[in-house]
Amino acid sequence: MAAIDVDTLLNDIRTAASGIIERDLATVKGFSERQVKAIAQQAALVSGGIASGQITEDTREFLLDGIETMTQNFLDTLTGLFVVTVEKLWNAIVSVVWKAINGAIAATGIALPVPTKV
Repeated sequence: MAAIDVDTLLNDIRTAASGIIERDLATVKGFSERQVKAIAQQAALVSGGIASGQITEDTREFLLDGIETMTQNFLDTLTGLFVVTVEKLWNAIVSVVWKAINGAIAATGIALPVPTKV
């Protein structure tokens, strides 16, 4: 029976996790920058319209609610992206660990199925 080299397994886990984190953070960063810019631009337009009187009391709440909705949608999307990232990390780490376990017990003829996240 082959033993698992803990240092190698640790490095394999780090490599798998780092790749996912780097890719997903780049995606989140680009998305976040666009969304935050849009929210800031909308806030500037609304505040300018309120200050100049072009936005009346009748439409002010509607436009402010729109900014709140934009912000909530942005945060909801970020939450979803982070959940997906955590699931990718779980799958990658479990895959690496089970591959190491199966390699170590290969001589026994036992092959453990890789768990799936439900």
